[in-house]
Amino acid sequence: MPKRKGQKDEEREERIAMEAIVDAYDPEEQAMGWYYYLQDKIGFPFQGKCILERKISPLKLKEVVDVIEMAPTDDCEQEMFVVIRWMERELAVPLVQIEGVDVDDETEEAIADWHYWMEQGYQLG
Repeated sequence: MPKRKGQKDEEREERIAMEAIVDAYDPEEQAMGWYYYLQDKIGFPFQGKCILERKISPLKLKEVVDVIEMAPTDDCEQEMFVVIRWMERELAVPLVQIEGVDVDDETEEAIADWHYWMEQGYQLG
């Protein structure tokens, strides 16, 4: 049975604690933990679909884009961003907006872990 938004997922919480933010004692360390967890687990490049509109991003709901890499670490201190190809240029958008399209299991799980973290109301910094 799928978890409802906001409902605790103990298996996911354990994976995040042991793989993404292990030994992270402050928001900066958590951000770096998340950054390297996502960078290691996500199979770039991949196609992503916009599942959430944000005022800081030009993406529209259901828009499909090429996701090419993690944004620079300096851009990921408060939230995780990925670089996309959009209208003949590259720009960073929040990962929480993106769902993988036909991605491998590890990529799908890592993206879902970040979405879960955000849905739970956890924050970096």
